[in-house]
Amino acid sequence: MKKISKILRGRKNIVFLDFEGTQRTSEMIAIGAISCSIDKDGTIKKYKKPFRMYVRSLSKVGPFVEKLTGITDELLRKQAVSFSEAMVALKKYVGLLWKKSLFVTFGNNDMRILNQTISHNLKFPKEICEQIHQNYFDFAAFFNNYVKDDNGNNLSLVHSCEVYGVELVGTPHDPANDAVHLSLLYDAFVRKTDITTLRYEQVLFANKKMPEPVVEVMNRIKEGKTVTPEDFKEAVKNELL
Repeated sequence: MKKISKILRGRKNIVFLDFEGTQRTSEMIAIGAISCSIDKDGTIKKYKKPFRMYVRSLSKVGPFVEKLTGITDELLRKQAVSFSEAMVALKKYVGLLWKKSLFVTFGNNDMRILNQTISHNLKFPKEICEQIHQNYFDFAAFFNNYVKDDNGNNLSLVHSCEVYGVELVGTPHDPANDAVHLSLLYDAFVRKTDITTLRYEQVLFANKKMPEPVVEVMNRIKEGKTVTPEDFKEAVKNELL
């Protein structure tokens, strides 16, 4: 896919990320990641074993986040490491391809969690965080241009996977599982161009913000009618005169 190729800009590795944060302050409490090598056409050719690590926060997890993720204050006391340790471990997990990787999330909330955590830590691995910031891609913002639900709304990660027939590997909202689900969705989006094309057509047909002549022509196409350049010119004329 040409648009994906432009985004990758020759990179051969993608790190799919999912951060979980506290309810009140959005401090990071968990990192999920999966590092994947990419073929020339943008498809994934090899998946590394997923990465999961819990992170200590200054504030409590919060009941909503606890119920959603299963992460508790007690779990963090027993298993969590400092933010710096967790980011260093993430870099080590990715390995030699760290500086050649694209870091991908589903939505901008993950970067908000990263930034909030940085603001709560006077000492943080600046170089590691900058590498993510400078090589970051929000797949949801891109994906939502082409795939929506029947009412024109953006889809969640789970519902997006359903559209492409991607089977979930485990419970959603586990950071490692969500990172894996994102990698599978990305690969399905690139490979299953028939689904992507069909869904994009539906998005275009439902777009009410296009100029009236374009809407008129699109409606004719939607009805299965043949449309010629002359038809488009006539639609433009009808709009103006």
